[in-house]
Amino acid sequence: MARTRKLQSGMLPVAEADAGPFGSPPNEREVAQLLESSVVVIDKPAGPTSHQVAAWVRDMLGVGQAGHGGTLDPQVTGVLPVAVGRATRALRVMQESRKEYICVMAHTQAVAEDTLREQFTKFTGPLFQVPPRQAAVKRQLRVRRVYELELLEHAGRETLFRVACEGGTYIRNLCRDVGRILGSGSSMAQLRRTHSGPFGEADAVPLVALRDAFAAHEADDDTALRGLLRPLEQLLQDLPRMELKDSAVDAVCHGANLGGPGVTAVSSSLKRGQLVALMTLRGEAVALARATRHADELQGAEGTVARLERVLMERSTYPRQWKSRTRK
Repeated sequence: MARTRKLQSGMLPVAEADAGPFGSPPNEREVAQLLESSVVVIDKPAGPTSHQVAAWVRDMLGVGQAGHGGTLDPQVTGVLPVAVGRATRALRVMQESRKEYICVMAHTQAVAEDTLREQFTKFTGPLFQVPPRQAAVKRQLRVRRVYELELLEHAGRETLFRVACEGGTYIRNLCRDVGRILGSGSSMAQLRRTHSGPFGEADAVPLVALRDAFAAHEADDDTALRGLLRPLEQLLQDLPRMELKDSAVDAVCHGANLGGPGVTAVSSSLKRGQLVALMTLRGEAVALARATRHADELQGAEGTVARLERVLMERSTYPRQWKSRTRK
């Protein structure tokens, strides 16, 4: 029996469609399904690398693969989303997402608070940065944006501040550059990530909590583990979205670009060129794609409206309702 979809706020209707009895809505998944595709938010301790934390999560849960959403240096603590199984396909979203940190910056000489506040205003906005030598990326000049830079406490040679920034911003470089302007030889003394994309400190749990939850799962109590394993779709909360007709889902899963007739609704804020989450009418993630039109251009649109970048859903989750081309 078909289920009529309920349009979410911020979505612009494009065409009528009913949700069929296919797939698995995120809030109805069993733990076994979540172990195949989910995200757990770890409160990373100081010491291990982000890669080590992801490997420990993989081994604890007995899954084939796990990956982290944005590297933290070994001595940096805080929010580290770890994707499990098929959810690793969506990790690029986390690597590009907004981050927030609390940092202690040390100065080699005393700095006046008023002078520091003045410089903070100048370091808000686009910044040029070259990744440090220890970073696992190519060292080339790039632009990263600092959205907020808030001084929380200051005492002579130490400054506590909060920074909200674009993914890939190096706080170590930020501290060094502020120090160069001040002439104080400043450096990053301590750093904690408090937000990563849609996840904050309230979502993060220590590794031992995950271990205990999985032990309870093995003893036939899924309550704790169900609370820690989040559906893949939570990784995509900050992205604009397109809702697909059931008839278009399996074609996208087989690698087809999305055509206008397959869309039922779209985020009203969507702009051409944006990364967009392709979703079913029941809220399941199908794929990541790049929009080729603005939201207000989709009503009655023909041709490609989103170019596929990464398939997230397994093929044949929805019935095949498309014909492959045959060669003559």
